[in-house]
Amino acid sequence: MPDRPDPAPDPAPDSAPEEGPAAVHRLRGAATAPGPLPGTDPREALRTVFGELGEAPHAPSLPQLPARGPGADATGRTAALLVELPVDLQPAGWRFVDRPGRDVERARSFLRADLDELAEAAQDWRGPLVVRVLGPWSLLAAVELPRGERSVSDAGARRDVAASLAEGVAAHVADVRRLVPGADVLVQLDEPSLPAVLAGRLPTQSGYGTLRAVEEPEVRAVLSALVDAVRAAGAGAVLRLPAQATPWPLARSCGADALAVDVSGLGDAGWESVAATVESGVRLWAELLAARAAPPPVPEAVDALRVPWRRVGLPAADLADVVVAPAGGPAGLPPAAVRPLLGRLRAVAAAVLESSGD
Repeated sequence: MPDRPDPAPDPAPDSAPEEGPAAVHRLRGAATAPGPLPGTDPREALRTVFGELGEAPHAPSLPQLPARGPGADATGRTAALLVELPVDLQPAGWRFVDRPGRDVERARSFLRADLDELAEAAQDWRGPLVVRVLGPWSLLAAVELPRGERSVSDAGARRDVAASLAEGVAAHVADVRRLVPGADVLVQLDEPSLPAVLAGRLPTQSGYGTLRAVEEPEVRAVLSALVDAVRAAGAGAVLRLPAQATPWPLARSCGADALAVDVSGLGDAGWESVAATVESGVRLWAELLAARAAPPPVPEAVDALRVPWRRVGLPAADLADVVVAPAGGPAGLPPAAVRPLLGRLRAVAAAVLESSGD
């Protein structure tokens, strides 16, 4: 785990940051970009993020820089948070092992360096701050058992990883809150593999078959327990799911405060599910701008959200609560293209807020 400094003094009661769900539900006209960024320099990445999104009402994030190599990727970064479940990098990918090796130590070293840089870049920050981790089901789908199959195939591994990740993420939130006392920490749980886990579409490591589906009650219980752990640590929880085969009822029932999804890939049925989700009290983080394509004009980007939003009968005023994010993550962009993308996000978020009539 990252080295933890002595706790900072508690802020004065009249200036204490909002915590957990309250912070999520007070984001209005905000933009965020919690996906991976290009480059290998965490200091420069944080300067870019806070330079573009480091003013209210926006939500800057702790960047991930996968170009640094193994351990900086989403799987290695999240596996480094696990408590008493060491991993190592094998030719086929990350695998659970008996004792920590150099690969997980490298991942922890990257995270410590990033947190050190965050403490400096965000020392005066008071507001939302997003940290991104791989969700439990996508982590289980990515990390192998010692014998070589995906961990999601083993019921005991599912229990152990779920408990270990909940403890590790809570400790990670505590680290961030100590280093940036003014931050309202929001944890984005990325679950790109969740639909495949539920549908039994994950291939076995041999490639000759697929793994048995995990029943939805177990999937929901694990996600709900992690959300509870995030909230108990004083943070809010945002669940990120792919636009295709999104398990909308599950997303609404696991307790997350917001759902992040690429809305450009949604059809009529998907937007009906968005309406049901928003009406249930779960906020929408709308991924609007494709990070690997020329961004559309601001009015076009706003209409991609506003038009279907109104078509499904959602109140225009509630658009103010939508957080705007890039689709796909800007890791594949040249570093020089990140600032213009984040600037466009700010402009889109402001235009969405204006279109709400707020």
